[in-house]
Amino acid sequence: MEHFGFMPVIVLVGVFLTGSVYSQSPAVVNVGAIFTQNSVIGRAAKVAMEAAVSDVNADRTILKGTKLRFITDDANCSVFLGSVGAFRLLEKGVVAIIGPQSSAIAHMISEIANGLQVPLVSYAATDPTLSALQFPFFLRTTQSDAFQMAAMADLIDFYGWKEVIAIFVDDDYGRNGISALDDELHKRALKIAQKLPLAIQFDLINITDMLNKSRLLGPRVYVVHVGPDPKMRLFTIAQKLQMMTSNYVWLATDWLSTTLDSFSPMTESSLHILQGVVGLRQHTPESIRKRAFVARWGKMLDEGLASSELNTYGLNAYDTVWAVAHSIDNFVKEHRNITFSFNDNLLKMNPSKIQLNKLKVFDGGSILLEKLLETSFTGLSGQVQFDQDRNIVSGGYDVINIDQMAVHMVGYWSNSSGFSVLPPENIKSEENSHSHLHQKLNMVTWPGGSMERPRGWEIADNERPLRIGVPNRASFVEFATKLHNNQNIQGYCIDLFIEAQKLVPYDVPYRFEPFGDGHSNPNYNDLVKMVADEVFDAAVGDIAIVTNRTKIVDFSQPYATTGLVIVAPVRNSKSSAWVFLKPFTVEMWCVTAASFVMIAVVIWILEHRVNNDFRGPPKRQLVTMFLFSFSTLFKTNQETTVSPLGRMVMVVWLFLLMVVTASYTASLTSILTVQQLSSPITGIDSLVSSNWPIGYQEGSFAYSYLTDSLYIPRSRLISLGSPEAYERALRLGPTDGGVAAIIDELTYVELFLSKQTEFGIIGQPFTRSGWGFAFRRDSPLAVDMSTAILKLSENGELQKLREKWFCKMGCPGERKRNAEPNQLHLISFWGLYLLCGIFTLGAVVVFLLLTVCEFMRYKKLQESSPSSSIPSKAHCSQVIYSFFCFIDQKKEAIKKMSTQPVNSQG
Repeated sequence: MEHFGFMPVIVLVGVFLTGSVYSQSPAVVNVGAIFTQNSVIGRAAKVAMEAAVSDVNADRTILKGTKLRFITDDANCSVFLGSVGAFRLLEKGVVAIIGPQSSAIAHMISEIANGLQVPLVSYAATDPTLSALQFPFFLRTTQSDAFQMAAMADLIDFYGWKEVIAIFVDDDYGRNGISALDDELHKRALKIAQKLPLAIQFDLINITDMLNKSRLLGPRVYVVHVGPDPKMRLFTIAQKLQMMTSNYVWLATDWLSTTLDSFSPMTESSLHILQGVVGLRQHTPESIRKRAFVARWGKMLDEGLASSELNTYGLNAYDTVWAVAHSIDNFVKEHRNITFSFNDNLLKMNPSKIQLNKLKVFDGGSILLEKLLETSFTGLSGQVQFDQDRNIVSGGYDVINIDQMAVHMVGYWSNSSGFSVLPPENIKSEENSHSHLHQKLNMVTWPGGSMERPRGWEIADNERPLRIGVPNRASFVEFATKLHNNQNIQGYCIDLFIEAQKLVPYDVPYRFEPFGDGHSNPNYNDLVKMVADEVFDAAVGDIAIVTNRTKIVDFSQPYATTGLVIVAPVRNSKSSAWVFLKPFTVEMWCVTAASFVMIAVVIWILEHRVNNDFRGPPKRQLVTMFLFSFSTLFKTNQETTVSPLGRMVMVVWLFLLMVVTASYTASLTSILTVQQLSSPITGIDSLVSSNWPIGYQEGSFAYSYLTDSLYIPRSRLISLGSPEAYERALRLGPTDGGVAAIIDELTYVELFLSKQTEFGIIGQPFTRSGWGFAFRRDSPLAVDMSTAILKLSENGELQKLREKWFCKMGCPGERKRNAEPNQLHLISFWGLYLLCGIFTLGAVVVFLLLTVCEFMRYKKLQESSPSSSIPSKAHCSQVIYSFFCFIDQKKEAIKKMSTQPVNSQG
């Protein structure tokens, strides 16, 4: 009993002692740092981190009673040495690792950090593939290259360049950064024309060979994404190769600004070779703390404590230490103790070969990671806060320009507002707009001291003019052909290209090279393929834009709309004894005739009681009624209307008659003066279903279309090489060795028919296409020539060129192509007929109401007369009979009859 009574006391004492141990904060917390000390970034980062550790340990508001111990290891720019250094730091029980600055080393160490659950916070590894999904314990307090390349792509798009050449160091940092740039350019319909990788330890020979190869492409836009290089070797060689002139553009990522900031002021020779270079710098807002730290850094330089100027990565390194300190402080406040445990898998390995048994897993690593992700404070570099991808929230970039041996700020870029001359923190949220209309940068001085934006590419010069293939046609030479007496090439397409080239905002030397022997029309598919195979730089002529050609070359804006049509012999169908019936449809004739009958009846009803012309024997009244109605058509009627209702009906009727007769006259005139075309072929379907031979133009795409799309047997297709061959084949016909019809493009057909009267177009074009100029894939000239063609169309020059070549004897295409006349349908006049019917019916109703009222008054007078013999109650039939007798009487007679009883009584 005594034994069991003593046990609770022991347990209570143990719990108390354990709680006392766990409630005490650790005296020292180890934090590791891996960087390359002998580097541009490392020299600034080391001093900045040491200053930050000193400030943290001196600050009594953070880590109370706990000292931050800073343990460093030099990676010496080596993935292997960096990994070894990480193991050495982890053996010493660090709770977090700051760094590394190299993206390649970060990839390796992140795997180690994941295994031992130690957060890895980098201030300089910008590789966008260091993702939170693959490396959950990796964070960075610098901006990912995904943001930087978005800024670079926006800069390229802002100045209107379409393609660039990328120069990069061939490691994870360079390759993945340029891959991100490629993705961003693709979103903006831009592209990287060529990628030029450099060895990690590149030298002057490597740079010279690479730039010499790229010079063959002519002046271009270069994007340089390498590591900080104090010697500026790339630009030194570019200057020697005359590649820093006004025709070139050089854009640099933030490696250049880091180098310039670290060695400020740079030597005059270094800044001289950078004349006109535009670069990016991570944006850090101005603040009192930042200015104080910059002043402090100057004192450290004077005292020999720092060996380089402060750069943005130094500011990031300083803030990183504070971010880690804040997270450790929050962790200690909640959990007090920091513990490590051995990994069972590491213990199973043979410790005699590899000393892995000393590595321990940080038990609170996941919790410390959560505290880091919750970090939010304002540091020297701006707001320190992590996004969902565990990158620091992007603060934007400065756009810098080197001019006259100085670094000039030309603007700012942020992911929300784009380019602006104001810092991102000074732009109100409602002013944010990524539209080009609101984008603005200050004036930039380009290489060579030019203030005018370089074009950024050059496709030809006087020594290497643009080679343009032109079809040497044997027929329809009005479009393009070579003159026999000299080497000159002329035609509508040639003149059009020359006029369009004048509107291109730069000079493009070129020379025409004829394609074909001139005795037969060349194959246009072969001509387009030669452009794709770079035998020609472009092709100019009557080249149809069809699917199989657009797959291999780029076409300009179509300058002519065309399509395949059918040409066949026709006969004149205007001579006919019954041609006068064609203007109206059957329904129109029926309704018009019924209207005449209706008007005749209504006018008789309205005029019979008051107009002597509409009285007399029934036969005479019937003749008068219809003669009056039909004579209104010729305005020869002798009878006139007397009643107001009759005159109202006649006004409406005559208005309808005027419109109908005018339309009839116009339609009949058109039918009698315009040739109507007819043929036993009604369209492409009837032609395909027949067995008749079909002609096509030699070299045209019509052959492949007819065989591949319409599946017409090749044996039915006959090649024709000239308009004379067209005429001869159509005259012979399908039974005498000719063709039943010819299928060709509308533009050729219109030119052919302008000189022929016995042939015509059957139906409408059954394909839609256009003519354009062919260029190599992604040629910038294709876009600029398209713009020039649109300008020619807008200012009327395109029509003038067409009239110059094809309208000497009247423009082709003005012939009416419809096979049947445009008849007048009832639907075009139903409104008028409806209006006339409403007025006529209304007049009859009003007449009947007035007549009934008059009849009733008459009957009352007759019944009230003493001498009247009319019974007071008459049968219905007697009333109706009396009413019709009343209507048949003349109105004056009725009035006399109504007044006689009254007078006799009086």
